[in-house]
Amino acid sequence: MGINRRGILILIFSMLIVGKGLEETGAVTLIVNAVLPVMSVVSPFFVLLLVYGLSSTLTEFITNNAVAVILTPIAIGLAQQLGIEPRALVVAIMFGASASFATPIGYQTNTLVYGAGNYRFSDFVKIGLPMNMIVGLASCYAIYLYYGV
Repeated sequence: MGINRRGILILIFSMLIVGKGLEETGAVTLIVNAVLPVMSVVSPFFVLLLVYGLSSTLTEFITNNAVAVILTPIAIGLAQQLGIEPRALVVAIMFGASASFATPIGYQTNTLVYGAGNYRFSDFVKIGLPMNMIVGLASCYAIYLYYGV
């Protein structure tokens, strides 16, 4: 196993520890209680869009594994409080964390193409933002239909 794979595994295990720490310290409950008043007055589809959007936005700047591990317990707690199927929000996080099109730093392949193709940062933003929006709307609509949120 190469050094790169070890680093990724260490990151994933570290983020699992951070996620567990968020749960054990009560940080998840604190975050859920803070956003619950706003989320309880909007439709479940809008909650799905917000969770997806947060996941997609964060993954443009930090690794998708970290985003998924940190947001998942928060989304599960939020879903339980709102009476929404938790798997729907978790799937939205997984799709959002995988949809990194708007920056060259959000995903390893983007970084490789960025250097090799002599692209500018703005090239990713111009093409990636519309792609993020289209994929986000399509994904959330499919999740909404599948889980009957």
